[in-house]
Amino acid sequence: MTSASSTGGGVWAEIFGQTRSVETLKRAVAAAHPDAEHREWFTNSWLITGPPGSGRSNCAYAFAAALLCPNNGCGTCPSCRQVAARTHPDLTAVATETAIINIDTARSLVERAWLAPTVSDYRVIVVEDADRMVQRTSNTLLKAIEEPASTTVWVMCAPSRADLLPTIRSRVREVSLTTPSPEEVAQLLVSRHGGTPERALRAAEEAQSHVGMASRLVTTPEAWSRRDRALQGVLTLSGVGDAVRKAADWVAIAEEDGKAAAADRDAKERAETFRALGLEPDATIPRQLRGIFRELETHQKRRAKRATLDGVDRILTDVSSLWRDVLVTALGASPRLINERRRPEIESVAASSSPAHILANIEAVAVARQRLAANVPPALALEELLVGAVIGHRATGETAS
Repeated sequence: MTSASSTGGGVWAEIFGQTRSVETLKRAVAAAHPDAEHREWFTNSWLITGPPGSGRSNCAYAFAAALLCPNNGCGTCPSCRQVAARTHPDLTAVATETAIINIDTARSLVERAWLAPTVSDYRVIVVEDADRMVQRTSNTLLKAIEEPASTTVWVMCAPSRADLLPTIRSRVREVSLTTPSPEEVAQLLVSRHGGTPERALRAAEEAQSHVGMASRLVTTPEAWSRRDRALQGVLTLSGVGDAVRKAADWVAIAEEDGKAAAADRDAKERAETFRALGLEPDATIPRQLRGIFRELETHQKRRAKRATLDGVDRILTDVSSLWRDVLVTALGASPRLINERRRPEIESVAASSSPAHILANIEAVAVARQRLAANVPPALALEELLVGAVIGHRATGETAS
């Protein structure tokens, strides 16, 4: 990211610090016209990769808007506004709110991929969480991605190429995004949300340059409180009982975080459903319409489960950053810490822990995340992580877990 300045105007105005990638996509938009001079710059299947917070989805939708806009992504025309609202008739947006993208969704995308565009030159399909496709789902999409209709453009997003099957990644053109520095994210936060540079820098560092999480920290005090609560005492667990209680606390924090994020959205969806069905707010639901509301409630429960898993993953990311700070301190490095406000605690633990023990804890966090991805219940995965840390501490005879 470049001093809180964007990589261009129009639909690219909100893409920060990705100059090279944006230029690649702009060239592709210019080459999308049938009579373009450099037609080889365009392809129908794209993969946008980058670490969390790098702006994969924002970049994907900017690219989609530029392809669908008659002015190459002006940002102000009806087409661009429709893409921003995800209501453009030639845009299909897939943002899964469950653990995986299921086979039915994949089949629906294949059907849409062969439809001609209605008002634009192209039909664009954006898959935000392509890394959440299981093998069967990926295989369903393979033919459509390998030999797409000439007027259909696939734009998939994932943290890395390795998150997709080789058969998929060999058939797409990759655009890689980078992680902005905390200082750059802080400048962006101040320009968007106001506040002091010091507070913005703290949020950027603790969010590890994840723009979305950093924005949430500076705009939602409760989110910062939950983060502090999650990290409290992690480095000094002294027994199995402490470990089990901390694991339960982490699950509770993740659930609270998910409920806080979903409450307004759930209520809005329910109100919109009442209005769409011609019912007064809080009216008695006719028997013949109850199935619609049951389906809505089922969807919201699945989304809540996904939100809890995402919350647990954020906690593990924060815990990993805490142990990273301990490691660099133990090794005698002197960078600014991610968790600078916890420096006294970090220095105390670093002084009494071996690098091997610290690395083992960092690796254990990575293993816990893998287990969560394999559908191990969060409470079980977290208990195993923390109990293992306590047992490892006892085995090494160190004074810190």
